[in-house]
Amino acid sequence: MTKIALVTGASRGLGRNTALSIARRGGDVVLTYRSRAEEARATVAEIEALGRKAVALPLDTGDVSSFAAFAGRMREALQDVWQRKTFDHLVNNAGHGDGAPFAQTTEAQFDALVDVHFKGVFFLTQALLPLIADGGRIVNLSSGLTRVSAAGWSAYAAVKGAVEVLSVYMAKELGGRGIAVNTVAPGAIETDFFGGAVRDTPEFNRFFADMTALGRVGLPDDIGPMIASLLSEDNRWVNAQRIEVSGGQGI
Repeated sequence: MTKIALVTGASRGLGRNTALSIARRGGDVVLTYRSRAEEARATVAEIEALGRKAVALPLDTGDVSSFAAFAGRMREALQDVWQRKTFDHLVNNAGHGDGAPFAQTTEAQFDALVDVHFKGVFFLTQALLPLIADGGRIVNLSSGLTRVSAAGWSAYAAVKGAVEVLSVYMAKELGGRGIAVNTVAPGAIETDFFGGAVRDTPEFNRFFADMTALGRVGLPDDIGPMIASLLSEDNRWVNAQRIEVSGGQGI
């Protein structure tokens, strides 16, 4: 039976690359977007061109009150498109970057990071648990910044650190259903994350390239295929792990 993956924040960046990588490996995809409907539809079209099925659903991962309704839309999509009641893989990718020195970080900045990157992951996964098939897989996205510090990212990294701890507890509590939960922690990547800073600012790009063993920053194609591989049966015994995919950043 074809595997179905839900990838949040998949209209662009790492989420889009992950969705396409899953499709290239023979999976179908439900992808979410917050405001970029046209880009989401374009990603769906690319997946369909690969001969796979795809659906795009709107979702604000920072709005916990919307998750019950989203689960209902997900249930309808599964029935309408696949005639199924469950899906197999959840990739909690959606997020945003917001950096500021520790002494200048506002409560509003902190709360927004917590709502999207931690509270959203916690309660969205909880809302979707009845729809995740036994033996499924969950991947939560973290960051290389939980291991190697960079000034200005204390709040973002702390929230991602919380996700790493949460992933271990999810693996423990969902293990009885055969659901494996892992964290993938990318290093600096050339996307439009944080306004495209790594991609578009030469000095920022060089800073991270110089601290990476392989001598460059990452590309979406360095991350998406790895996540798709982690979801496969080849990695069925990988569980409760933090897997950094950074080219050897900060070693």
